[in-house]
Amino acid sequence: MTHREDMRPTSSVPPTPSLLWRFSSTATMGFIGSVARSFLYGLNKMEVTGLEGFLHTLEKRKDINGRQRGLITVSNHVSVVDDPLIWGALPISYAFNPANHRWSLGSYDICFQNKILSMFFTLGQVLPTHRGTYSPPSQAGLFQPTMTQAIRLLSSQPYSKNPKDFSIQHPSLSPSSPDIIDPFSSSTLTYTTTGHDMFPAPSAYLSRRHSWVHIFPEGRVHQHPLKTMRYFKWGVSRLILESEPLPDIVPIFIDGNQEVMHENREFPRFLPRAGKRIRIAFGETVDGERIFGDLRERWQRLVKLQKDALAKKGLPTEWELGELTDGLKYGTEAVALRNEVTHRIRQEVLKVRRSLGYPDEDPKQGIAETWIEEGPKRNGKMKDGSWIGKT
Repeated sequence: MTHREDMRPTSSVPPTPSLLWRFSSTATMGFIGSVARSFLYGLNKMEVTGLEGFLHTLEKRKDINGRQRGLITVSNHVSVVDDPLIWGALPISYAFNPANHRWSLGSYDICFQNKILSMFFTLGQVLPTHRGTYSPPSQAGLFQPTMTQAIRLLSSQPYSKNPKDFSIQHPSLSPSSPDIIDPFSSSTLTYTTTGHDMFPAPSAYLSRRHSWVHIFPEGRVHQHPLKTMRYFKWGVSRLILESEPLPDIVPIFIDGNQEVMHENREFPRFLPRAGKRIRIAFGETVDGERIFGDLRERWQRLVKLQKDALAKKGLPTEWELGELTDGLKYGTEAVALRNEVTHRIRQEVLKVRRSLGYPDEDPKQGIAETWIEEGPKRNGKMKDGSWIGKT
């Protein structure tokens, strides 16, 4: 519980960001959504399955005040353009409604290099996420502040913590700085990912209750000739275990985007390739209580045991949603629970993959130990013929 988090006295928290911010976000997401849909359906051969059911899920979420839980979508990651390209499968009206659209986790080292990129991706509802390869260990990993924001977005506001160790009073004005604020909202409605940067805290606003968060648990682009997936990292397990209540969960499988932006593409590398066959399969909403209910019960018992132990020592036993003690971060049972949740959600994505007619993959593909055998090489062409991207 050492990260600097949100700073917002609940009595002064506005229900929504400023009008200018909402307009800018709508324009940004609407423009990108329009481009994505035009590219998918105008220049490629599209095959989308399960969309009707997913749209039904989104329609039920239109009334923000009527939402009872958040929404997590989980998919494989085959191309640097997966997000936003896959959301071009949705009718264009959804792109112009950020309140009922996804929040995503974006690489800090790519999407937040400077103020222009930072503003663009922040308005596009992308959360700055540090990766261990490109950020110091103290900033990256499972317990970084962005994960707390994602958990709170999936849950219900407000949160009242006002940490004493947050020292930033004003964002940096340097063009090379990623610092972004909503100029017409209080600067206290912000959070930091490094102790030096500043971003709007999306979970601060009541209108963001029970939001939709999309995650690529593979953590980086993986393009395999047999359409197999890498092992899933544990970030998704925190979203499932800690969000309150348990969000709806929809698995998705993507195929074809790897041909749009293959990792071995030549000049011009920045240009997506058209004329490809793209398949996007939306699975049915997972029966969360049946699949994850027992694991969430074990997690809640673990939290209670931790609080009881702290109480016996006369230590504080209350903390904000998304914050954890060291025992809940690194304890043996906590680690085992995250491992099992991650395994089960990966199985749900595999079911969608199977529905497209692909043969079952080798079970070893789903464990981290298999990928350790690849050696220290982090991207490029691997021994098994797959291509791994930097993103």
